[in-house]
Amino acid sequence: MTTSFQNLGLSEARIEHLTSLGFETPTEIQTKAIPAILGDQDVVGLSQTGTGKTAAYALPFLEKIDMQEKSIQGLILAPTRELAQQVTQALKEFAVDRRLWVLTVCGGQSMERQIRSLQRGVHIVVGTPGRVIDLLDRGKLSFEDLRWAVLDEADEMLSMGFIDDVKKILRQSPKERQTACFSATMPPAIRDLVANFMHTPVNITIKQPQVTPDRIQQKAYMIPRGWSKTKALLPILEMANPESAIIFVRTKRTASELTGELLEAGQSADEYHGDLSQAQREKLVRRFKEGRIKMIVATDIAARGLDVANLSHVVNFDLPDNTESYIHRIGRTGRAGNTGTAIALVEPSDRRLLRQIERRVKQTLDLEKIPSRPEVEANRISRLETKVKEALAGERMASFLPIVKHLGDEYDPQAIAAAVLQMMYDQNSPDWMNEDWEVPELGKGGVPKPVKNSGRRRSGGGGYKGSGGYKGERRSSSSYKGDRRGGDGGSRRSYSSPTRTN
Repeated sequence: MTTSFQNLGLSEARIEHLTSLGFETPTEIQTKAIPAILGDQDVVGLSQTGTGKTAAYALPFLEKIDMQEKSIQGLILAPTRELAQQVTQALKEFAVDRRLWVLTVCGGQSMERQIRSLQRGVHIVVGTPGRVIDLLDRGKLSFEDLRWAVLDEADEMLSMGFIDDVKKILRQSPKERQTACFSATMPPAIRDLVANFMHTPVNITIKQPQVTPDRIQQKAYMIPRGWSKTKALLPILEMANPESAIIFVRTKRTASELTGELLEAGQSADEYHGDLSQAQREKLVRRFKEGRIKMIVATDIAARGLDVANLSHVVNFDLPDNTESYIHRIGRTGRAGNTGTAIALVEPSDRRLLRQIERRVKQTLDLEKIPSRPEVEANRISRLETKVKEALAGERMASFLPIVKHLGDEYDPQAIAAAVLQMMYDQNSPDWMNEDWEVPELGKGGVPKPVKNSGRRRSGGGGYKGSGGYKGERRSSSSYKGDRRGGDGGSRRSYSSPTRTN
């Protein structure tokens, strides 16, 4: 019998909200951890990233928050700023009550602003051990009313040298708190921490997800310096010509902006993220399944509700922060005996993560060269030839023969056919195809070699000049960088001041 969220002990309001987000069936870690946490038990979860552990602890602990008491009731420790920001975003997605306030505290952000936020009052703090220690030492952070704590990716905090900070933080919190610890591995130091700081925990072990099947063809493209990701993506999509694809991005902002750029470039696309209502989600999925749109640009959290059969392509516009999420993403294609293609856009800063992915999937992902304009044009002409052959076999051709006969009195039949083909090609060519672009040769390690200045004027950020869809290219590129710093596309402020969830 398949377990559902309805029989895990969550409130009806929470279940209804999960349904609106597209969550239908809980993962194994959620099925086992949620009832234990709701039952006031400590939990130790041996679970890889990508198995749904964030929801496994976030959902039951959100049920325990007293909205009338504006004090720190929950603490979540994460090894990196990026993970802390992801957790904050998840809490925002899962929250039912708009009065809930969450504050992310980590390095690289104004401590003074975080202190002012703490003084105004928050319910949950999500942070890295170093910044939490700094605030504790300054007397600006108090865990007097703390009721529960989560150690997320505990083994990573150990490997990064944070284990002593974690112990110090736990010592300054109430002993009667409820604690959950999630880790991909269980080294002796983590076992020692569990033994000293947790109360007879329930131990949950989740099997590691299988590596990617052989029927998924994986391709990676290194983004040349000075290029935006969208500039690289468009010729790749032209060559791939996906029947149906999910393009994964980090944030709602990127999803919205990339969708707009794809539409202006002549692609069939729509956005799918947490800001859509349930009715909007259902309508979009229906259009996608019926083939009325070819591509959906989605965030990870929103994409959980997207279960589409026969998906031909998965595109990692933004690489995920870990290998398990990568496997989960690309596993949406190549199902039920079908083949699929997974495309990854890789920036120079992503090379370390790419090596980790290769080790995890036990496969070398050769970096391919972004298609050149002659290659894209040849591909488009080949597709046009196929359409002409289909038209020649159709029944409507006879309706146009009188036009050909009339023009044939003045022009050569071959010239007439060529003119018609040129009209068809030009009408279906997006603006960005009207510009030349020079693709750098791949150098050592697959890194594109610098392109010498050819004297042609280029728009800022590597976008195509003269194309309406790329006037916003510079803005999109900068907003993506901002997304990396600030997490969710809603606002960078969400991570430096308490976030009222919605």
